[in-house]
Amino acid sequence: MSTDLLCLLIPLLPLLGFIINGLGFRKVPSSLVGIIGLAGPVLAFVCVCLLWGTFSAGQNAVIKSVLFDWISVGDFHINFSFQIDQLTMLMLGIVTGIGSLIHLYSIGYMHHDAGYGKFMAFLNLFLFFMLLLVLGSNFVIMFIGWEGVGLCSYLLIGFWNTNTSYNNAARKAFVMNRIGDLGFLLGIFTIMATFGSVEYTDVFTQAVGMEVNDKVVLTITLLLFVGAMGKSAQIPLYTWLPDAMAGPTPVSALIHAATMVTAGIYMVVRANVLFSLAPLTLDIIGGIAIATALLAASIGLLQNDIKKVLAYSTVSQLGYMFMGLGATAYTASMFHVITHAFFKALLFLGAGSVIHAMSDEQDIRNMGGLRKSLPITFWTFLIGTIAIAGIPPFAGFFSKDEILAHVFEHSKIMWVLGVIGSAMTSFYMFRLLFLTFFGEFRGTSEQKHHLHESPLSMTLPLMVLAVLSALGGLMNVPEVLGGSAKLAEFMSPMFDEARQANPAIFEANALDHGTEMLLMGVSASIAILAAIGAYVMYVRNAAVPAPDSETRSLPQQVIYGKYYIDELYENIVIRPVRALGDAFYSLGEFAIDAVVGGVAFAVRGSSTALRRIQSGSISLYVLIMVLSITLIVALRFFTLPFIGGK
Repeated sequence: MSTDLLCLLIPLLPLLGFIINGLGFRKVPSSLVGIIGLAGPVLAFVCVCLLWGTFSAGQNAVIKSVLFDWISVGDFHINFSFQIDQLTMLMLGIVTGIGSLIHLYSIGYMHHDAGYGKFMAFLNLFLFFMLLLVLGSNFVIMFIGWEGVGLCSYLLIGFWNTNTSYNNAARKAFVMNRIGDLGFLLGIFTIMATFGSVEYTDVFTQAVGMEVNDKVVLTITLLLFVGAMGKSAQIPLYTWLPDAMAGPTPVSALIHAATMVTAGIYMVVRANVLFSLAPLTLDIIGGIAIATALLAASIGLLQNDIKKVLAYSTVSQLGYMFMGLGATAYTASMFHVITHAFFKALLFLGAGSVIHAMSDEQDIRNMGGLRKSLPITFWTFLIGTIAIAGIPPFAGFFSKDEILAHVFEHSKIMWVLGVIGSAMTSFYMFRLLFLTFFGEFRGTSEQKHHLHESPLSMTLPLMVLAVLSALGGLMNVPEVLGGSAKLAEFMSPMFDEARQANPAIFEANALDHGTEMLLMGVSASIAILAAIGAYVMYVRNAAVPAPDSETRSLPQQVIYGKYYIDELYENIVIRPVRALGDAFYSLGEFAIDAVVGGVAFAVRGSSTALRRIQSGSISLYVLIMVLSITLIVALRFFTLPFIGGK
């Protein structure tokens, strides 16, 4: 099968599933809805596997597939084309592979829902736009996919649209993403004006000769990062992501693990040449990233909604990925994107299995002791927890340790803060695990009676993801542990132009093996100690978080209230903007009413006066006719000598 056909089929197959289920969701039998919805991602994954073979056979050379000439204005051309390189292949594997597992899980989770067909159609559409985003060979195609996943997130977060709070969450996600997207769009316009092209190959080739920290490059990278802040939930545009938990659990897994939130990381890695030419932008990225990681991790310490804990965990882990990007550890950040996709999809789907068994209960204070009733969910959730905590030899340890090692080279202070964040991650994740699966059951007797393990369609993805979460780190084992860093070797050609553009930024002194082992030992030990602390508190001492009605200390109340950042935005942004809008509305309403009312008054007054002429008297009509004729003749007589200068 040709490369062009494979490139076309990969996004087209999920789109076909969307069209069939979307147009016929009231007519397609529910038994076929899941098969149709699952077939697109699975077949797309098969196509990706075939494309891997073609890509490897070409010694990993960049493959470009031009579908058609899309926009032509003078000498400016934008092709609708795809580009296949190392980064594209990694993202295609994540999106289609994890996406297929989430679609399979959705069959068991959503088959009873009245909007089952529509839900599967939206999932397919989401996957289509994400694939378009990563396949595009230029920034405009990327932007189409970028906006598409934003639209689908709105549709899926607010899927249960009879609930007003869910609709508000969907609207919040849509609006906050539009703020970031404006920055991304301005960045694309600046790229057009600067380079005369939006094709990656053209832009990056021209950028190589530019000066480091050139003002134009700084402007472009900062604007692009604003877009990444919105899509990948960095301060200050992160508050939409925890609220996105309003959607069904498979949506949470798809948004948080495999698709939408990774788009910002992908975009920065894709534009690595530009960002390498802007060390100042990278420093800003690193500062915002560590602040995001610590803020979200601290909030996660006291959250009691099982999905909210995982949501703040995602924000924190995204902070680690951007922290790696700030230290020019592009490969390490992508490595963490991959491992995070494994264990975060596992954790969200495991949380969905718990919620399914608990009759839609999400408060971990009302759970406990579930490991006996949900053994598969428990063991897989345990693997995901160990992986995200960064405990060896599971996947999260390798990727997070690589990021921290690069950060240590870049800034010792940031490394310390990163380790503190890692300790908090381990604590709140094991807290979640222990409160959910250990101790005595704290729910109702009816919930206890209905406890059961999820069907195979839900547990099979959990088992597959558990294996990936346990073994996924082996793809990039560092040399100090006897590996060969295969992922770094595979991605190395992606950064050749960046090394040429700014060699100094890649010349940081490599850590010796002794220091690297020491850093690994410190981060792993702290993660294990945090897990032990959570065990002592929530298993041995059987502590249960206080109910919302109980008074908390001021620090606890501030953290439990998520630092009141949503309330801050409400008071300093939303209310003033709403008040300004209301004022303009009132002013506009007054002005429009005045104009319309004035015209109506003038018409009514003049018509009243003219109406009196129509009295029905023939003598009056004759008099008016004679006066009119006399006036016309007089005007003609007196103006005739002046016409033509005579």
